[in-house]
Amino acid sequence: MKTVFKNISLGIVLLLNFACSSDGDSPTEITTPSNPAIANQQEVGSSANDILAANTYTSLSVEIIYVQGFEPTQTAINNFMSFLEERTYKPDGISTTLTAIESPGNMSYTLDDIAALEQTHRMNYNTESEVVIWAFFADAPSANNTETSVVLGTAYRNTSFVIFQETIQELSNGPLEPSRSVLETTVITHEFGHLLGLTNLGTPLQSNHEDAAHPKHCDVENCLMFWSAETGAGISNMVSGGSAPQLDAQCIADLQANGGR
Repeated sequence: MKTVFKNISLGIVLLLNFACSSDGDSPTEITTPSNPAIANQQEVGSSANDILAANTYTSLSVEIIYVQGFEPTQTAINNFMSFLEERTYKPDGISTTLTAIESPGNMSYTLDDIAALEQTHRMNYNTESEVVIWAFFADAPSANNTETSVVLGTAYRNTSFVIFQETIQELSNGPLEPSRSVLETTVITHEFGHLLGLTNLGTPLQSNHEDAAHPKHCDVENCLMFWSAETGAGISNMVSGGSAPQLDAQCIADLQANGGR
């Protein structure tokens, strides 16, 4: 089993480094105040209310860009859409688009690499009534992988995240390994949970459930936002029932208090 000796990280990237942030620093800023895309290039969690509620944006669009051969499974996409519909108020609807690109030829990706690809390939930004999310499914691993740890995904801006799909493919659908669609669903929804401000990352806590030893994660063991998704044993336990873990009641209460369902 390929995951026995590796720690698996579901990452967030902020100005501070947290336990699951194996990618380290935020991407180098490539924007200016006059850039119309600046609203989509803020800190992780800062747009949580915009994504959750209908006060400013009444619809939500997810733009998925993937390298050819590294498309997420339709099951994972369906599960992600269900997650969005269950947790956000968007009366004018939620939509997703998928676009394939040729491989950039990277042997690995830094966050600056990802940000540069977003600058090139992102087509849509927030409009007056729609908040837009950008997700990239990569064909190479994180540059911060080591012999004992790998990064599966990183939320690196307020409306942007990356999934290291090549790594997910290596760690799924084999003997004693999780289902690919379940692992994809877990990583995608975990990273999106950080965009929603979980845990204590832009969505205020309604109860004391942030793990002090692993900041910005929930301390409930069976919650989607629990820190042990960082370890091989942890991710295996989280998906051992054949389905992705769900948010616990305290995380849901946080989202509801910040305008979500």
